[in-house]
Amino acid sequence: MFRLSQFMHEIINPTPLKPARRASGPVVIWNLIRRCNLKCKHCYSISADVDFPGELSTDEIFGVMDDLKKNQVPVLILSGGEPLLRPDIFEISARAKAMGFYVGLSSNGALINEQNIERIAAIGYDYLGVSLDGIGAVNDAFRGKQGAFDEALNGIRLALVKHIKVGMRFTATMDNIHQLPAMLELMEREQIDKFYLSHLSYAGRGNKNRADDAQHAATRAMMDHLFEVAYHDALTGGDKEFVTGNNDADGVYLLHWVQKKFPHSADHIRARLVQWGGNATGVNIANIDNLGDVHPDTMWWHYKLGNVLERPFGDIWSDVSDPVMAGLKRKPRQIKGRCGQCVHFDICGGNTRVRAMQLTGDPWAEDPACYLSNREIGVSAATDRLEVTRFRGAKHVPAISID
Repeated sequence: MFRLSQFMHEIINPTPLKPARRASGPVVIWNLIRRCNLKCKHCYSISADVDFPGELSTDEIFGVMDDLKKNQVPVLILSGGEPLLRPDIFEISARAKAMGFYVGLSSNGALINEQNIERIAAIGYDYLGVSLDGIGAVNDAFRGKQGAFDEALNGIRLALVKHIKVGMRFTATMDNIHQLPAMLELMEREQIDKFYLSHLSYAGRGNKNRADDAQHAATRAMMDHLFEVAYHDALTGGDKEFVTGNNDADGVYLLHWVQKKFPHSADHIRARLVQWGGNATGVNIANIDNLGDVHPDTMWWHYKLGNVLERPFGDIWSDVSDPVMAGLKRKPRQIKGRCGQCVHFDICGGNTRVRAMQLTGDPWAEDPACYLSNREIGVSAATDRLEVTRFRGAKHVPAISID
């Protein structure tokens, strides 16, 4: 995750660079259930409104939680499918909070209503993330249900009234990228605490629909707009959080933005970006799915490292006999193509490996979603990829107003 707001505050009020704190363990995103009331175009778990056999029982989940705590995992993000469809979700959540985990709930928001908001509030979730992919009918088309936007927005409003920290997650593709300004306006109007812009990863239905991924020029326009909004919020004393995920080239693109607009801050921001270090898959981010299978992160469901019912999580996570985990934990990672030649490799760390694997079969190939030009990353090549459409089925770049 790229915490954009932190860098904006560093531009305005730079602070001394201190040694990076090493995480005690990975953030674990746990898909407790695969069933979902919606059917989203980019769903990495390919969920549906049916029961999936073999999911962990309450007692099995409690046992795994004990093991995660022993391995100093600091954060649990309880996800799905739709986690509110698990009858024991509040029991699981309450135990996680009592054990001292930072506990987030990742929901589509449509099932948060007047009947369960009191129970949700009573848990004391540290964070509630709600996914929206546009305004009104645009979101409903992505989510596969008419009225899903209104239901999710009602859930967000109920949570905010209960003083729960709420974040809105927006996954950008060519079908909805034009909705970014309206989404940020919605955030401001509803006083939502956090905005998470997720680039499309080629996993699950997201892999099937990758022809709709945001093209490079559209991605740059999108990021320019997000930078301006995040900077204005920081400049005016705002406390909103703007973060991005699934494309660590965002850090390099921010550096170029800073060099143009605030050249006196460029060295400081670059040092901060290097300290961040880019992609954390297999190192600081882990995933456990509904069957107990462990993956390098949530977009790697096609790649199993082990199962928590058969082997302790700590043993699975530290095992570098697996070639992918060995490569992910290696510093620096050995990446090919443009990523390996990039002069800013120390910032993004080679970006998102799952896209390379899905397109080429090689997890160490260059990431096709890097949207910087060869010149911007110091790579000599006959063709500047910004001028090349990656997918034959890709749509035209939509206009993004930044007025």
